[in-house]
Amino acid sequence: MNQLKGKIKIIDQYIIGKYLGTFIYTLAIFVIIIIVFDLSEKMDDFMKSGLSFWGVLSKYYAGSIPFYVNMLSPLINFIAVIFFTAKMADQTEIVPILSGGVSFNRFLFPYFISASVIFSANLVSNLYILPYTNTLKNSFENTYVKRNDPSTKSNIHMKLDDKTYIYIESFDNKTNYGYRFSLDNFNGDILVKKIVADNIKWDSTKRKWQLSNYSIRKIDGLKESMVYGNGKLKDTILDMRPDDFSAYDNVIQNLSTKELSEKIKKEKIRGTGVMNDLEFEKYKRYLHPLSAYILTLIGVALSSRKVRGGVGVSLGIGIFISFAYIVFNQFTQMFSTKGGLPPFIAVLLPTIVFGILGIYLLRRAPK
Repeated sequence: MNQLKGKIKIIDQYIIGKYLGTFIYTLAIFVIIIIVFDLSEKMDDFMKSGLSFWGVLSKYYAGSIPFYVNMLSPLINFIAVIFFTAKMADQTEIVPILSGGVSFNRFLFPYFISASVIFSANLVSNLYILPYTNTLKNSFENTYVKRNDPSTKSNIHMKLDDKTYIYIESFDNKTNYGYRFSLDNFNGDILVKKIVADNIKWDSTKRKWQLSNYSIRKIDGLKESMVYGNGKLKDTILDMRPDDFSAYDNVIQNLSTKELSEKIKKEKIRGTGVMNDLEFEKYKRYLHPLSAYILTLIGVALSSRKVRGGVGVSLGIGIFISFAYIVFNQFTQMFSTKGGLPPFIAVLLPTIVFGILGIYLLRRAPK
């Protein structure tokens, strides 16, 4: 830390202050604008929910604001770099710096310190904060905003482990209630146990599943035994949770990093078809914050030259490239989850493509 302080000069402090100050100020403005539009769009849902102002604030906006901040961070980061760097160039502040013997690589030093701050904040947010806040946001949306959307998943087949297979005809995510449940337990290729129940319900207090109107058939060679529980309830522990049957696409965002890793391990056994979604979410949390470096590099290379038209031209180009980056990210995600593109490649590809663009623009930047 002391060595870093020794390397930071007054001009570095000036650029870092401009960078982070512009980033925070611009981000705050964009978040306020989005909240205003979001509030006007969801006002009816807030009124129908019956929640107080504090209830909406704590159950929805406490989760949605961090989501918006994370979503907008690459765009705002790029706009901030473009804006204040182009302004420095327009006011002829960069030419004296480079003419004074400072290399362009040294000129980039404070930019990458600032980008490192944003990268670290995004990484910590992705790994530890957003899973919790997304749970608040998505739970509210699924309950009050998507109230008319289908909440039931049908014809569920799942492999719990090497010996156990389950089937549920339908499962309601709002009530955590399933209909026509069956479980088959095998020893090799031989069926040794079969459980059938009219209904299955998740008991969140006991953290167990509850079967009703069930029958248990045990097979030991030529011997069989039956246990009937007509009109009775039976608690059982199974390696599955209601989220495994969710009809909502946003449930993966709610998982902590540890839960996400565990779900990926289970999915390798279960094969329910969501592996690409899980791996994409995992890699995205680690790799998307790298956009802070890539977009900073492109932004400085684009805006460090004084051009006719002033800040507006550079800002317009910057906004176009930043939206291109966001759209490219969405395309790669779609090709990963729907088209079979490996999730790691899908997450890393935008960084590689725009990183190459940044290096090209850097070589053409004034030195």
